[in-house]
Amino acid sequence: MRFRTMIMAGGATLLAASCGGDRSGPGGNLSGSIELDGSSTVYPISQAVAEEFMIETRGNVRVTVGFSGTGGGFRRFCAGETAISNASRPIKDDELELCGQAGVDPLELQVAIDGLAVVVHPENTMVECMTVEELRRIWEPGSTVARWSEVREGLPDEPLRLYGPGTNSGTFDYFTEAIMGEEDASRPDYAASEDDNVLVQGVSADVNALGYFGYAYYIENENRLRAIGVDNGSGCVEPTIDNVTTNRYAPLSRPIFIYVNRAHLERPEVVEFLRFYMENAAELVTEVGYVPMEPAKYQENLNQIPQASGTE
Repeated sequence: MRFRTMIMAGGATLLAASCGGDRSGPGGNLSGSIELDGSSTVYPISQAVAEEFMIETRGNVRVTVGFSGTGGGFRRFCAGETAISNASRPIKDDELELCGQAGVDPLELQVAIDGLAVVVHPENTMVECMTVEELRRIWEPGSTVARWSEVREGLPDEPLRLYGPGTNSGTFDYFTEAIMGEEDASRPDYAASEDDNVLVQGVSADVNALGYFGYAYYIENENRLRAIGVDNGSGCVEPTIDNVTTNRYAPLSRPIFIYVNRAHLERPEVVEFLRFYMENAAELVTEVGYVPMEPAKYQENLNQIPQASGTE
């Protein structure tokens, strides 16, 4: 996969001048530029779509994809700085208010399903599964859990070092709401980053580490990490594509989105990019390690594009 060979830099841009590609696309009759920013979780999908779209448009449309986190992306989007925002959670009311103040009218399009993986170092064989209550006690505000022996009787008296997304990440928002029951409720004393690759590096280098991030990043790095199961009261469930799709992996499976500034739907290159996205998402979502939606959902998104652009 092209995604596996890309270097993730703060706003990577691919300029593909070659033509070809075996997926459906608009050809080379478009021009212009499109900027996306936001969730590092959604980044791999949008980046893969951007690469293929630029091949289809013979390099005439320049697509840049950044990953400042869901919250950071919405700040830029609601200020009118970007056409599309990647998001690993739905837009919040206060963000909608900011968008409204700037005259930005967002169109929400779900693009895939993701799960959050709770991970440890591969040499950590002392824990195979954790309950939601154990995760809550570890991560809740004011938690003083600092050693594995404090998590559960029988675990060794070793230091527990935590890694997780920063507060601008939609993954942080989702995890805190799912585990703590309140968004943004988390202890602050952990190694935090909006870049999931930094978290992968941290956990893979620390035998006493515990971390969480998007399931796709675990799959991308499963030779360096070990995912543990989560028990929501009905027994331990492993994070697998089937368990994420069927929502058995509760409460850590979720939809992920892109948001489009409807004003940019007057631009033919944006409309064609969105059409290309939805027509090819199922294949590309699978390639980069996420779970695609049912075909009818992508068709529903396709039907919304001409409605939102007023080109019906």
